[in-house]
Amino acid sequence: MNALTDRIYNDETAAREHLEAIRWPNGPICPHCGSVDNAKRLEGEATRPGLLNCRDCRKQFSVTVGTVFERSKIPLTKWLACSYLMASSKKGVSSHQIHRTLGITYKTAWFMTHRLREAMRDTSTDKLGGEGTSGIVEADETYVGPKARGPKGRRKNYANKQAVVALVERKGRIRAQTVKRVTAATLKPILEKQISPTARLMTDGAGFYSVIGEGFASHETVNHALGEYVRGEVSTNTIEGFFGILKRGLRGIYQHVGQDHLSRYVDEFAFRYNNRVALDVNDAERAQLLLEGISGKRLTYRRTNEAHEAR
Repeated sequence: MNALTDRIYNDETAAREHLEAIRWPNGPICPHCGSVDNAKRLEGEATRPGLLNCRDCRKQFSVTVGTVFERSKIPLTKWLACSYLMASSKKGVSSHQIHRTLGITYKTAWFMTHRLREAMRDTSTDKLGGEGTSGIVEADETYVGPKARGPKGRRKNYANKQAVVALVERKGRIRAQTVKRVTAATLKPILEKQISPTARLMTDGAGFYSVIGEGFASHETVNHALGEYVRGEVSTNTIEGFFGILKRGLRGIYQHVGQDHLSRYVDEFAFRYNNRVALDVNDAERAQLLLEGISGKRLTYRRTNEAHEAR
């Protein structure tokens, strides 16, 4: 059975009820005053479906207020279908594919996918490698952008590429973000903020990690320059696997990702990695987790088109 035949992807009332159940498991919450389960549903031919009136502050609202769906004229069925397609596609799904599959314009599909990437953004503040985890965190960086042109054997040119730094718990979660420069000064605060000081840090032999590694329980390295990739438990193979998925998606599915928006795509791949099958999360559950992240992340069309600075 095709998952998109579910009623929530074809019936507006079912779609709205599904979203309300996810956002308001204990009853409607007024986005204006925070009142819980004290709103009246407004009915009538002239009333927009799903509109409620708060009995405390007397203001009207619906389930999309305060979310990335707010003020959108796109049917909720399309939003939910787009959410499922993005959540269930391991290497992503292009806006062109969304526009063909859902029967909407490419411009609409492009804006929808960017709003949903905003919903995928990780806002958790707990540190990686702490109690209850493997205690091992791998750190590495990669560069995304056009291939350097020139004679073979010449040193790699990163001038037109953007750096992506990722930190991953062995058999656990990942945090990834774009950075303007890869130096000990720029990476140290990122690692200290995201990784528990009790974690075992594992990296390649890059010199700047030797300074950063002093702040953790241990710092172990593999020397890629000498062809060493695994030494007992020590490796960065987990994070290399994530970078492989990221780059295959960017090259094969999205193909042309501007630096202004790269951080949103990184958020998308990190979201799917953190909610992968290996962590017992299936496609439907991942789509629901995406919808749980839509609150408090409104993204306007103007903001989407502005340069998205690396976080």
